[in-house]
Amino acid sequence: MKLYDNPHAPNPRRVRMVLAEKGITYDREELDLGAGDNLKEEFCAKNPFAKVPVLELDDGLCLSETPAICRYLDEVSDEGSLFGTTPKERAIIHMWEHRMESMVLYPALFAFQHITGFFKDRMTPVEDFGKESAKNFMKSLPVLDAQLANNEWIAGSQFSIADITAICAIDFARIVKVRVGDEYPNIQRWYAAMKERPSYAA
Repeated sequence: MKLYDNPHAPNPRRVRMVLAEKGITYDREELDLGAGDNLKEEFCAKNPFAKVPVLELDDGLCLSETPAICRYLDEVSDEGSLFGTTPKERAIIHMWEHRMESMVLYPALFAFQHITGFFKDRMTPVEDFGKESAKNFMKSLPVLDAQLANNEWIAGSQFSIADITAICAIDFARIVKVRVGDEYPNIQRWYAAMKERPSYAA
Protein backbone atom coordinates (compact mmCIF):
# COMPACT_ATOMS: atom_id res chain seq x y z
CA MET A 1 0.00 0.00 0.00
CA LYS A 2 1.02 3.61 -0.52
CA LEU A 3 0.33 6.61 1.70
CA TYR A 4 0.00 10.07 0.18
CA ASP A 5 1.29 12.10 3.06
CA ASN A 6 2.39 15.43 4.47
CA PRO A 7 4.85 15.53 7.38
CA HIS A 8 3.28 18.54 9.10
CA ALA A 9 -0.47 17.95 8.85
CA PRO A 10 -2.14 16.17 11.78
CA ASN A 11 -4.45 13.86 9.85
CA PRO A 12 -1.68 12.10 7.90
CA ARG A 13 0.19 11.76 11.18
CA ARG A 14 -2.79 9.96 12.69
CA VAL A 15 -2.53 7.39 9.91
CA ARG A 16 1.25 7.09 10.26
CA MET A 17 0.84 6.44 13.99
CA VAL A 18 -1.71 3.70 13.33
CA LEU A 19 0.62 2.15 10.75
CA ALA A 20 3.44 2.25 13.30
CA GLU A 21 1.30 0.77 16.08
CA LYS A 22 0.26 -2.04 13.74
CA GLY A 23 3.75 -2.65 12.36
CA ILE A 24 2.49 -2.30 8.78
CA THR A 25 5.03 -1.54 6.06
CA TYR A 26 4.05 0.88 3.30
CA ASP A 27 5.33 3.15 0.58
CA ARG A 28 5.04 6.89 1.05
CA GLU A 29 4.71 9.88 -1.25
CA GLU A 30 5.07 13.28 0.38
CA LEU A 31 2.93 16.13 -0.93
CA ASP A 32 3.80 19.81 -0.51
CA LEU A 33 0.45 21.33 0.44
CA GLY A 34 1.74 24.89 0.31
CA ALA A 35 2.82 24.36 -3.28
CA GLY A 36 -0.56 22.85 -4.12
CA ASP A 37 0.58 19.29 -4.87
CA ASN A 38 -2.76 18.10 -3.55
CA LEU A 39 -4.62 20.25 -6.07
CA LYS A 40 -3.05 18.60 -9.11
CA GLU A 41 -5.27 16.59 -11.41
CA GLU A 42 -3.41 13.34 -10.77
CA PHE A 43 -3.99 13.53 -7.02
CA CYS A 44 -7.58 14.77 -7.33
CA ALA A 45 -8.31 11.62 -9.32
CA LYS A 46 -7.45 9.73 -6.12
CA ASN A 47 -9.39 12.08 -3.83
CA PRO A 48 -11.74 14.61 -5.48
CA PHE A 49 -11.76 16.65 -2.25
CA ALA A 50 -8.00 17.19 -2.65
CA LYS A 51 -7.16 16.33 0.95
CA VAL A 52 -4.45 14.21 2.53
CA PRO A 53 -4.06 11.53 3.63
CA VAL A 54 -4.95 9.04 0.92
CA LEU A 55 -4.10 5.36 1.24
CA GLU A 56 -3.79 3.58 -2.09
CA LEU A 57 -4.21 -0.18 -1.78
CA ASP A 58 -2.47 -2.79 -3.90
CA ASP A 59 -5.63 -3.27 -5.99
CA GLY A 60 -5.70 0.45 -6.84
CA LEU A 61 -8.51 1.42 -4.48
CA CYS A 62 -7.87 4.82 -2.88
CA LEU A 63 -9.17 5.36 0.64
CA SER A 64 -9.49 8.89 1.99
CA GLU A 65 -10.96 10.31 5.22
CA THR A 66 -8.70 9.58 8.15
CA PRO A 67 -11.19 7.63 10.33
CA ALA A 68 -11.98 5.29 7.43
CA ILE A 69 -8.30 4.67 6.72
CA CYS A 70 -7.49 4.06 10.38
CA ARG A 71 -10.38 1.63 10.83
CA TYR A 72 -9.35 -0.28 7.69
CA LEU A 73 -5.77 -0.60 8.94
CA ASP A 74 -7.02 -1.73 12.34
CA GLU A 75 -9.20 -4.43 10.85
CA VAL A 76 -6.63 -5.89 8.44
CA SER A 77 -4.02 -6.21 11.20
CA ASP A 78 -3.74 -8.91 13.83
CA GLU A 79 -1.92 -6.61 16.28
CA GLY A 80 -4.81 -6.03 18.68
CA SER A 81 -7.45 -3.35 18.10
CA LEU A 82 -7.31 0.41 18.48
CA PHE A 83 -11.10 0.56 18.20
CA GLY A 84 -12.13 -1.99 20.83
CA THR A 85 -13.13 -5.64 20.69
CA THR A 86 -16.50 -5.71 22.48
CA PRO A 87 -19.62 -3.62 21.77
CA LYS A 88 -19.06 -1.64 24.97
CA GLU A 89 -15.37 -1.02 24.28
CA ARG A 90 -16.11 0.04 20.72
CA ALA A 91 -18.83 2.43 21.86
CA ILE A 92 -16.65 4.08 24.51
CA ILE A 93 -13.68 4.42 22.19
CA HIS A 94 -15.87 5.77 19.40
CA MET A 95 -17.37 8.30 21.82
CA TRP A 96 -13.98 9.61 22.92
CA GLU A 97 -12.52 9.49 19.43
CA HIS A 98 -15.39 11.64 18.19
CA ARG A 99 -14.89 14.06 21.08
CA MET A 100 -11.17 14.34 20.42
CA GLU A 101 -11.81 14.93 16.73
CA SER A 102 -14.63 17.45 17.05
CA MET A 103 -13.59 19.27 20.24
CA VAL A 104 -9.77 19.18 20.02
CA LEU A 105 -8.57 18.40 16.49
CA TYR A 106 -11.03 20.49 14.47
CA PRO A 107 -10.53 23.62 16.60
CA ALA A 108 -6.76 23.24 16.20
CA LEU A 109 -7.14 22.89 12.43
CA PHE A 110 -9.51 25.86 12.16
CA ALA A 111 -7.22 27.99 14.30
CA PHE A 112 -4.29 27.21 12.02
CA GLN A 113 -6.19 27.81 8.79
CA HIS A 114 -7.80 31.07 9.84
CA ILE A 115 -5.06 32.64 11.97
CA THR A 116 -2.03 31.87 9.81
CA GLY A 117 -3.70 32.30 6.43
CA PHE A 118 -1.56 29.44 5.11
CA PHE A 119 -4.23 28.50 2.57
CA LYS A 120 -5.35 32.03 1.71
CA ASP A 121 -4.85 31.28 -1.99
CA ARG A 122 -7.65 28.69 -1.82
CA MET A 123 -9.90 29.84 1.04
CA THR A 124 -10.91 33.05 2.81
CA PRO A 125 -9.38 33.15 6.29
CA VAL A 126 -11.50 34.71 9.03
CA GLU A 127 -9.09 35.61 11.79
CA ASP A 128 -11.78 36.07 14.44
CA PHE A 129 -13.07 32.57 13.74
CA GLY A 130 -9.53 31.25 14.09
CA LYS A 131 -9.11 32.95 17.45
CA GLU A 132 -12.47 31.61 18.62
CA SER A 133 -11.42 28.12 17.52
CA ALA A 134 -8.27 28.42 19.62
CA LYS A 135 -10.46 29.34 22.60
CA ASN A 136 -12.68 26.32 21.93
CA PHE A 137 -9.60 24.11 21.91
CA MET A 138 -8.67 25.40 25.36
CA LYS A 139 -12.23 24.86 26.62
CA SER A 140 -11.91 21.14 25.90
CA LEU A 141 -8.82 20.67 28.07
CA PRO A 142 -10.52 20.63 31.51
CA VAL A 143 -12.80 17.83 30.29
CA LEU A 144 -9.86 15.86 28.95
CA ASP A 145 -7.85 16.38 32.12
CA ALA A 146 -10.77 15.18 34.25
CA GLN A 147 -11.14 12.05 32.10
CA LEU A 148 -7.45 11.25 32.49
CA ALA A 149 -7.59 11.74 36.27
CA ASN A 150 -9.05 8.25 36.64
CA ASN A 151 -7.97 6.59 33.40
CA GLU A 152 -4.56 5.63 32.06
CA TRP A 153 -5.64 6.39 28.50
CA ILE A 154 -8.36 8.63 27.13
CA ALA A 155 -10.96 5.90 26.59
CA GLY A 156 -10.04 3.95 29.73
CA SER A 157 -7.37 1.37 30.46
CA GLN A 158 -6.76 0.59 26.79
CA PHE A 159 -4.64 2.66 24.42
CA SER A 160 -6.83 3.56 21.46
CA ILE A 161 -7.37 5.66 18.39
CA ALA A 162 -8.68 8.41 20.68
CA ASP A 163 -5.19 8.84 22.13
CA ILE A 164 -3.68 9.09 18.65
CA THR A 165 -6.16 11.74 17.54
CA ALA A 166 -5.65 13.77 20.71
CA ILE A 167 -1.84 13.79 20.59
CA CYS A 168 -1.84 14.84 16.94
CA ALA A 169 -4.24 17.68 17.71
CA ILE A 170 -2.34 18.90 20.77
CA ASP A 171 1.00 18.89 18.98
CA PHE A 172 -0.45 20.64 15.93
CA ALA A 173 -2.01 23.39 18.05
CA ARG A 174 1.47 24.54 19.02
CA ILE A 175 1.81 26.10 15.58
CA VAL A 176 -0.64 28.80 16.66
CA LYS A 177 0.94 28.99 20.12
CA VAL A 178 -1.86 27.08 21.85
CA ARG A 179 -0.34 24.81 24.46
CA VAL A 180 -1.38 22.58 27.34
CA GLY A 181 -0.08 24.14 30.55
CA ASP A 182 0.95 22.73 33.90
CA GLU A 183 -2.55 23.36 35.22
CA TYR A 184 -3.50 20.11 33.50
CA PRO A 185 -1.32 17.53 35.31
CA ASN A 186 -3.26 14.52 34.08
CA ILE A 187 -2.84 15.54 30.46
CA GLN A 188 0.86 16.12 31.14
CA ARG A 189 1.19 12.61 32.61
CA TRP A 190 -0.62 11.13 29.62
CA TYR A 191 1.47 13.20 27.20
CA ALA A 192 4.70 11.87 28.71
CA ALA A 193 3.38 8.32 28.30
CA MET A 194 2.49 9.02 24.67
CA LYS A 195 6.00 10.24 23.94
CA GLU A 196 7.36 6.91 25.18
CA ARG A 197 5.49 5.01 22.47
CA PRO A 198 7.56 4.40 19.32
CA SER A 199 4.61 5.49 17.19
CA TYR A 200 4.89 9.05 18.57
CA ALA A 201 7.77 9.71 16.17
CA ALA A 202 5.89 8.39 13.14
